[in-house]
Amino acid sequence: MAASPTSLLVLALAAIAVLVALVTWGRVNAFLALLLAAMLVGVGAGMAPLAALKAFQDGVGATLGGIAAIIALGAIVGKLLAESGGAEVLAGRFAKFFGPKRAVWCVVALALVVGLLTWFTVGLLLLLPVIVSLTHETKRPFLLLALPLVAFLSVMHGLTPPHPGPVVAIDALGAKPGLVLALALVAGIPTALIAGPLFARWVGPRVAVAAPALRTTEANGNTPRPGFGATVFVIALPIALMLLATVGELALPAGHRGREALAFAGHPVTALVLAVLTAMGIFGRACRFTRGQLLGFTEQSIAGIGVMLLVVAAGGGFARVLREAGVANALGSLAANLHLPPLIYGWLIAAFIRVATGSATVAITTAAGLLAPLLVAHPEINRELLVLSLGFGSLSLSHLNDGGFWIVKDCLGLTVGQTLRTWSVVEAIIGVVGLGFTLLLGLFF
Repeated sequence: MAASPTSLLVLALAAIAVLVALVTWGRVNAFLALLLAAMLVGVGAGMAPLAALKAFQDGVGATLGGIAAIIALGAIVGKLLAESGGAEVLAGRFAKFFGPKRAVWCVVALALVVGLLTWFTVGLLLLLPVIVSLTHETKRPFLLLALPLVAFLSVMHGLTPPHPGPVVAIDALGAKPGLVLALALVAGIPTALIAGPLFARWVGPRVAVAAPALRTTEANGNTPRPGFGATVFVIALPIALMLLATVGELALPAGHRGREALAFAGHPVTALVLAVLTAMGIFGRACRFTRGQLLGFTEQSIAGIGVMLLVVAAGGGFARVLREAGVANALGSLAANLHLPPLIYGWLIAAFIRVATGSATVAITTAAGLLAPLLVAHPEINRELLVLSLGFGSLSLSHLNDGGFWIVKDCLGLTVGQTLRTWSVVEAIIGVVGLGFTLLLGLFF
């Protein structure tokens, strides 16, 4: 006997509650917790255990098939950027260009450039010494520079390819990567400005946080580094290719050879392969890396994302079980009954999963899998804006069950209470204001 839509939704809520308990209280590996939660939903909805397990495996395989290469290549570029000292080159040049009086804009520019290709944690660790140095140099409150940094890094990680969450959503919803990237910048930059610099001005005097001690290291003037222009070229190459692919789709007719060539060059995998090869050539020559060292960097970067890939894939498996168990249809019925616009409904689902699980990547992955069937019945929904809606929803709140919460707390030297009053509020502002900008874009697209 088929379960009712209400019972399916209750079952899904119970599974998410179990997932939260396993990850936070039981300290169970996230991949295993997602598998157990998926089995709970599948069997509880009347699926045979083997059928539920197969659905989970199919979801894992489909998710990895669409994103594994992109995430791996993005990780390699980020690793090469870090090991070559390219991030330090960018930081030094930007700091010199903007000067002490415009330190906030220096931080914003650095977070935008570095955050496009590096993970949130990597970007934070790379740029934290720059923030500390600027704080001591300008004598400004630490949070005035730290909060804009984490705000922009968070927006870049949650909205722009080749980061895992947006890549999964783009693949699941059939959106155009270049257009998603362009719209993410249009909506994400003003959102991060409000959540970062503007909020920091208000909260800085109210939350007293001392800047970490300035670390001094032996300077080695003989250490080779890539040039500023070469570093910017490596970062800009995949972005430009993806944007050109979108321009080709808009400007050239279907079947045109130029459009097909741009589509191939601008595919995220192709663009990132070219970026990796370019980075290996430029950084390898500038820093005098041996072939063995370059191979080691690529292997280390892949090893470092192994667990994250499994968690992302498990989120796809969980979403597949929820769909085959009928939860997606139940959510669709609920949306129809509530008469909610698709962008708001998608945001609510992603926000709920983020608050429950603590993972932005799991939130956008699961929400995209649940909303994909709705696009079949409603092809008029703008897929790119739906990706943005899910992305902002997945960033809507960070609290004690989020690993990023503890990373920010430790890196910035905050207490738990201070982290809740600063970082958690930054994420909440990003989620709500970002939804507003997405709805505004919906008036024009």
